[in-house]
Amino acid sequence: MNLLSCKKLSIAVLSLGFAALLPVLAQADLMVYPAKGQTNDQLSKDRYECHTWAVKQSGFDPSNVQAYQASPQPQQKGEVLRGGARGAAAGAAIGAIAGDAGKGAAIGATAGGLKRGFQKIDNNRNAQSQPAAPAPGLDAYNRAIGACLTGRGYSVN
Repeated sequence: MNLLSCKKLSIAVLSLGFAALLPVLAQADLMVYPAKGQTNDQLSKDRYECHTWAVKQSGFDPSNVQAYQASPQPQQKGEVLRGGARGAAAGAAIGAIAGDAGKGAAIGATAGGLKRGFQKIDNNRNAQSQPAAPAPGLDAYNRAIGACLTGRGYSVN
């Protein structure tokens, strides 16, 4: 195999590696312009090398974002029961003043349980409507890859 064939093969391998990273790099929202007339092959090679360097510098790899996503908070069990117990205690106290502690406890338990149940539904609804936070480290990665590509003569936005 001659030198020209080796060079073409290495460029092809780098291009394939970059093609695998293309969706990941697109997530980085970087606009890269070859300010010094670099070819597409050179851009692919530089982006791949800068990606590798940025991962080492930032400690963040956007191709493995699942590893960085926070695990969901554990669901608290028994919130409705706790609310009912609190409501029953408050209702019994109020009912004792009014003359029927049992009826007051029953009303308080129902009201307390319903209140906690509705709070749980509202909390779940609010959590689902919140947009997902960017993965921690993505900003550092974007700055690192931008610095690398700028250093290689690209305009990065």
